[in-house]
Amino acid sequence: MEIFLRAIEGVLTLIIIGMAGYFLAYKRWFNPETKAILPKLVNYVALPPFLFYSLVHAFTRDELHHLIYGAAVPFLSMIACFAISIVIGRVFSVDKHHLGVFHASFTTSNSIFVGVPVTLALFGEKALPYTLLYFFANTTFFWTVGNYSLSLDAGGGPKVALFSAATLKRIFSGPMLGFLFAIVFILVGAVMPDFVMEAAHYLGNMTTPLALIFVGITLFGMDLHKIRMNADLFWVLMGRFVVSPVSIYLIAQILPIPDLMFRVFIIMASLPAMVQIVVLSSFYKSDVEYATLVVSVTTILSIFTIPLYMVLLG
Repeated sequence: MEIFLRAIEGVLTLIIIGMAGYFLAYKRWFNPETKAILPKLVNYVALPPFLFYSLVHAFTRDELHHLIYGAAVPFLSMIACFAISIVIGRVFSVDKHHLGVFHASFTTSNSIFVGVPVTLALFGEKALPYTLLYFFANTTFFWTVGNYSLSLDAGGGPKVALFSAATLKRIFSGPMLGFLFAIVFILVGAVMPDFVMEAAHYLGNMTTPLALIFVGITLFGMDLHKIRMNADLFWVLMGRFVVSPVSIYLIAQILPIPDLMFRVFIIMASLPAMVQIVVLSSFYKSDVEYATLVVSVTTILSIFTIPLYMVLLG
């Protein structure tokens, strides 16, 4: 019961901050142009120094092998989930007009805008390096296999190659560079001046509130009246909240990882679908309504599934 209450309190804290964003959107503080500023602030201003500061403080050079070894678990999980989504898509005749959305939503999670705030609230800063490790795998998989899969839904939009210069640019984004720079910094044993680290710390502290406010604004913009359960949506929910975390559990039995890393990976695997799926669906001129439905429903249901998984992990 104590674990359940702690999880509920952590999620309620996040909901309050997210609802602040929802209320600001309701009051028309944000239009599409101003709304676009928030993810830029998170991705390019707050998150890179946040990742750098957290990793440098959490790990020594001798401890980095845990990260390298543990990276295999989320990668293998996503490969397995993507393969399962292909089988389910064929067996249950998922609509071919949004099959790419189905595969990407089934496999990848919102590791930044939901994952970072959630793991910090539930586990504290000691969990952040493992959150970043999952983010590394999730981002790489989404912008290669997921992005390619989404482009196959294109109804007049552009098709993309599995690997390209544009793909690499999206993978090596600001957060990813902050993560990799910290790894190199630790390996060479460099020391950053205290005033630089303090600046990184202060900038990084903006990450959680900005990310949650953006989630609240995004939820306000979604038409929740259109939510209707169907087979395609049901299987995405099964992928996000059952298949993905269970795959982490099974793979971790074969490749043992530290307990905290295991708990963080389970929570990260059970998070809602990525908001970027809606953006790319629009870009590729595929089924934007279905993508919006998936992101909306998985985001709302995660309010209940996160405490549930905390209890199961406890």
